[in-house]
Amino acid sequence: MAKVCWPYFDPEYENFSYRINPPRVSVDNDSCHDCTVIKIDSVNKPGILLEVVQILTDLDFIITKAYVSSDGVWFMDVFHVTDQQGKKVTDSKTIDVIEKALGPKGKSTEGVKSWPGKRVAVHSVGDHTAVELIGRDRPGLLSEISAVLASLQFNVIAAEVWTHNRRIACVLYVNDATNQAIDDQKKLSIMEEQLNHILRVSDEEEDEKEAKNNFYMGSTHMDRRLHQMLFADRDYERASVTTTTPDVDCPLSFRPKIEIERCGEKGYSAVSVKCKDRAKLMFDIVCTLTDMQYVVFHATISSEGPYASQEYFIRHMDGCTLDTEGEKERVTKCIEAAIQRRVSELSTCIVANGTVYLGL
Repeated sequence: MAKVCWPYFDPEYENFSYRINPPRVSVDNDSCHDCTVIKIDSVNKPGILLEVVQILTDLDFIITKAYVSSDGVWFMDVFHVTDQQGKKVTDSKTIDVIEKALGPKGKSTEGVKSWPGKRVAVHSVGDHTAVELIGRDRPGLLSEISAVLASLQFNVIAAEVWTHNRRIACVLYVNDATNQAIDDQKKLSIMEEQLNHILRVSDEEEDEKEAKNNFYMGSTHMDRRLHQMLFADRDYERASVTTTTPDVDCPLSFRPKIEIERCGEKGYSAVSVKCKDRAKLMFDIVCTLTDMQYVVFHATISSEGPYASQEYFIRHMDGCTLDTEGEKERVTKCIEAAIQRRVSELSTCIVANGTVYLGL
């Protein structure tokens, strides 16, 4: 039998087009009277939309409108943004940060790594150790977690806690008395054992489901990580306890309106989302679609008063559209959960520099 020879492909070839056509970023304060227009042109690559939206969200910009197109080898985005006061972004240092972060020297988003089911995950990053917890929420749980860390003389540098549908996801950054990452394996084992104990639930069936569906990543964006933890925990499958009572001043209910239709002529599934507008809404939706392995080819985002209208044209990474009712229902539930995780009353707790912030 003749020996089969395969052509050689340089591993760097995949990034070659990106290197010779680096991203182009423009920040325009002249085209619109009430917002800053940010345009990004780049070679298309997996996860690029989430990477861009994540950077804009981390800069605390409010996205009032956006147009996304990445059908083919090129990626083109236009974002209309303001600062938290609703004004244009005119600070030269901030504009420089935008151009550097979204330009050729910006860092790529990390890929997802799987982790066998654990309620508590621990890894060291720089001068701190990250501790991740997932479990059933109940009164006094945060106090018990804090007591465990205090008894081991661990300092909490920062933490963020989300609760949704009676589930809790928590990421804590801790260090030791010398302000270094914790390398005492005995203390880490004691912490993990004690935290697992207080997160354990009496219902064995729920306990088994908890362990089976949790997973872990290396270093990643905190908000995205919390979405991933609750998504892996299948919080979207549990009966929602969030009120759906319409606001007196708003004709739309608190619950998002999500519709999914097939665009036969283009070969996409169109996902339409209408809900109350808020900060980080686009990030939450794009994050969820990305982690569910869907690719956004086109999108249109707009805000009118207190409401937001967002439409995404997507396919699964394997090229398939959402053809079954089961697929559509799952995507609808996951997007709804991603939106509501931030808006449940006091659903978020952030700890920074020893100060606790509750709410959004």
